[in-house]
Amino acid sequence: THLPEAASKGAVAVLCEEGEEIPVHRVPTVSVPNARVAMACLYDAWYGHPARELRLVGVTGTNGKTSVSTMLYRILRAAGIPCGLIGTVGCFTPAADTPVCVEDGQPYSGMTTPDPAELYPLLARIAAEAAACGRGRPVAVMEVTSHALALGKVAPLTFDLSIFTNLSSEHMDLHGTMEEYFEAKLALFEVSREAVVNADDRWGRRLLAEPTPVHHYHICHAVGLRTLTPDRMCPAGEGTCTRYYAEQVKHLGEEGVSFKLTSPNVRLRLCCPVPGQFTVMNAMQAAVAALSLGVSPAVVRDTLAAFGGVPGRMERVRIPDTDIPLSVFIDFAHTPDALENLLASVHAFRRRGQRIVLVFGCGGDRDRSKRKVMARIASRMADSLVITSDNSRSEDPDSIIADILAGVDKESEFAVVQNRAEAIRYAIRHARAGDIILLAGKGHENYEIDRAGKHPFSEKDIAVEAARKYRSAHHAEETEM
Repeated sequence: THLPEAASKGAVAVLCEEGEEIPVHRVPTVSVPNARVAMACLYDAWYGHPARELRLVGVTGTNGKTSVSTMLYRILRAAGIPCGLIGTVGCFTPAADTPVCVEDGQPYSGMTTPDPAELYPLLARIAAEAAACGRGRPVAVMEVTSHALALGKVAPLTFDLSIFTNLSSEHMDLHGTMEEYFEAKLALFEVSREAVVNADDRWGRRLLAEPTPVHHYHICHAVGLRTLTPDRMCPAGEGTCTRYYAEQVKHLGEEGVSFKLTSPNVRLRLCCPVPGQFTVMNAMQAAVAALSLGVSPAVVRDTLAAFGGVPGRMERVRIPDTDIPLSVFIDFAHTPDALENLLASVHAFRRRGQRIVLVFGCGGDRDRSKRKVMARIASRMADSLVITSDNSRSEDPDSIIADILAGVDKESEFAVVQNRAEAIRYAIRHARAGDIILLAGKGHENYEIDRAGKHPFSEKDIAVEAARKYRSAHHAEETEM
């Protein structure tokens, strides 16, 4: 045990779980049912229960959390509401519209939902900066993962509003089954006063239709692109349920989407310059959440129309030389559902004759069952595949690729290039005029993790440099002709 060493360095008490054997020592011992929950409560208390000064919004689901939370954060800021954001792409506070450090110069860990040692000082900073603004009660928007819920990171918190995006196979290494995964997500709604739920997702419909904590909300918002019938999505509990539809949906190619948000009390035409069917649902949920928080329809409309996207989410790589005849997009899609949605969105805006070239891999030390499934989706929906590594961690990259290849249609066009940087260069070097190249899996990440550790890695920089070389070779061919 490290107890003597901890005591010698000033520890005044020991917190342990019930049933643990702690050697007799002069330091008092406190036994608790769950040490993780207790630690979260201690950090919350140490920093003065900062969430009590905030309106908390939690965003949970397998895919879409970052896009929805970022859209909502931008809308709230545009409305003049002091607001912070905690999530995958960083932490933003009311006084800083760029990612901040936690405290004492310590960088943000990059965890979607930080551990308590980071989370509660961040909430305290958001509350303190918002108080200095003096413009009403501030909002903190948080991405809340199933890991955070299962491990008690947010145990002391009560949420004013929670958003359910969707649920698909992910994190089976932690949860084991989809049922347990759903139960973990459900914990967020047990401590939320209001909900915005994706009624197009079958797990969302279950959240709405079955005897779940959502029935105890005072207000529930069901959001869908398809018909929402009362028997499918209205809870029978004490609260009220409002249905929101997306009507007159138009896909504007690479320029984004437009649609009409419709409910008994709302008729609002919305546009968003991020392409893809998933953008419609993301924008709907962010808009409905903002409206429920008191933002005017005009601010919602104008902010979404100017939304510049989220790093690594259907992000177009801007090639300096505009005459290069190909498009490159970076996306975080690393689950079967996300990959299928990404490819379906590109199918919706690609022009006749344009090929979809997909560069993807699967993470190491993670759910192996999704590798074959993702390969099948990729074979079916992309015209050409480049199979590569994606944060192999402690696993052998060749072993991961073998799992992927087990699901690849051997009649499809594919290549295997283990080194991810080389895979990107390969895809661009072999591109045809007009190709759409998708770099899927890493998104905003600026690193690669393998057995040797974590290394700097910028897909954007690699793609730009490869495209420049493509341009030189392309012009050289034209000159020879």
